[in-house]
Amino acid sequence: MENFVLILLAIAIGYFIRRLNIFSKDAPTILNQFAIYISLPAMILIQVPKLSFSVDLIIPIIIAWFVMGISAILILVLSKFFAFSREVTGSLMLVAILTNSSFLGIPIINAYMGENAMPYVLVYDQLGTFIALATYGTFIASYYSNNSKITFKIITLKVLTFPPFLSLIVALFLIGVEFNPMISKVLSSFANTIIPIALVAVGLQLQFKMPKEDIKPFSVALIVKLIVAPIIAIAICKIFSWNNEAAIVSIMEAGMAPMITAGAIASMAGLAPRLSSAIVGYGIIISFLTTAILYKLIG
Repeated sequence: MENFVLILLAIAIGYFIRRLNIFSKDAPTILNQFAIYISLPAMILIQVPKLSFSVDLIIPIIIAWFVMGISAILILVLSKFFAFSREVTGSLMLVAILTNSSFLGIPIINAYMGENAMPYVLVYDQLGTFIALATYGTFIASYYSNNSKITFKIITLKVLTFPPFLSLIVALFLIGVEFNPMISKVLSSFANTIIPIALVAVGLQLQFKMPKEDIKPFSVALIVKLIVAPIIAIAICKIFSWNNEAAIVSIMEAGMAPMITAGAIASMAGLAPRLSSAIVGYGIIISFLTTAILYKLIG
C-alpha cells in the first residue's frame, strides 16, 4: 500500500507545484535528466547483474517489439478508417505505441511484484521501449513533421551514447558478478531516487485540457494503449506458453500509460501538441485502474 501512496502523492506534489508555479519551467526537464542520467543507470547496474542468461531474458524483448509493431499497424488502420489528419496520425503513432516502461513501469510493477521483477522491467525498457523511442520514434517524428531535421546518423548516435543503454551493455557483461558492499550501497542510494524524482516530474507535466474534436483520436489512442496492447502481450504469451515472472512483467509493461517523452517529441514536432499532452495526462491517471485490473487477471 505504501508504494501506491508514494506514486499518487509524488504525482500530486508535482502537479500542484506546477499549478502554484513554485518550480521553474525547466524543472520537469531537469528532474527527468537526473533520473535518466543518474538514477536509471544506477538501477540498471545494481539490478541487471542479478539476472541469469536464459530464455526468460528474451521474453520481454520479444513481447515489447511484437506489441509495438502490431499496435502501430492497428493505429494506421484506425487512423485511415476515421480519416484522422496527418498531424493526428503522427501523434497517435507516438503516444499510443510507446509505453511508459520506466518512470511508471518501475514503481507500479515494484508495488505489485517487488524488487525481484526489476531486472525484467529494465530489459523491457532498454532493449524494447528505449531503442524503439530512439529509432521508431525519431523516424515517426521526422516522417510526419515537415520541419524535422532528424537523420539516421543522429538516431544511431542517440542509441549509442544514451547513458542507460550504455549502463545496460556494461551490466550485461557483469551478470553473475557480486559487487563490493560499498559499491552496492552507493548504487542503491542513487537507484532509489528514481521513483520519487520521476513521479514528481510526471506530475509537473500533467495536462488535462481537451476540446471535443480531440475525443475520438484520444479514445482510440487510450483503448489501443491501455487495453489492446496488453491483450496482444497476453496472446503472445499464450502462443509460446510463457507463464512466468518475465511474461507477467512484460504484459504489465505493455499495459502501462503512454510514454511522457513520446508526448514531448510529438509536441516538439508539431504533431497535435494539445492532443498528445491530453493523451499522456489522462492516460497516466486511467492506467492506475487498468493496470490494477490487468494484474488481477494475470497475477
